[in-house]
Amino acid sequence: MTPAAPIRILLAEDQSMVREALAALLGLEPDIEVLAQVARGDEVVAAARSHDVNVALLDIEMPGMTGIEAAAELRRSLPSLKIVVLTTFGRPGYLRGAMEAGASAFLVKDAPAAQLADAVRRVLAGERVIDPTLAAAALAEGANPLTDREREVLREADSGATNAELAARLNLSQGTVRNYLSTAIQKLAARNRAEAVRVAREKGWL
Repeated sequence: MTPAAPIRILLAEDQSMVREALAALLGLEPDIEVLAQVARGDEVVAAARSHDVNVALLDIEMPGMTGIEAAAELRRSLPSLKIVVLTTFGRPGYLRGAMEAGASAFLVKDAPAAQLADAVRRVLAGERVIDPTLAAAALAEGANPLTDREREVLREADSGATNAELAARLNLSQGTVRNYLSTAIQKLAARNRAEAVRVAREKGWL
């Protein structure tokens, strides 16, 4: 009998020590081969194409593009590719965002290597794999209350820009920027925009 072809992996993680450790651990599995490694989210699609991988493991927080944004790009460009999102931060909003972007699995990075390898095999078989603790937290937290525009304004506000600067960057009037910020602050039960940004980031809603 001809042995099954190995599972071809793309690993995207900006911390080189973590990336190399994950690659080494996965490489010990007889049916898994790490073919490509990248440190930036905006390099994911090109690497997936050039190495013909069938599973992508994506860290959430990377330069160039987040893991969730990269997952959405992969879903559009390579719809048959399976996506596993890894995170250090168990934020419920990240789980929801990853699933909406097309991920088949969402796991914390410190999960045992055997669990990660098992998740890779299961998503390739068509299953969905979600860390149960994160799933329970996401259900308890509920949906992201912020609109896309409110999230966009909050992300820009995180830089410390004035309302005038935000308005110029986003092609909005200053009054509209104030309204978006005010609404976001109310929804997040925050005292000011800095606290609103902090709360939204902690929940994975930005």
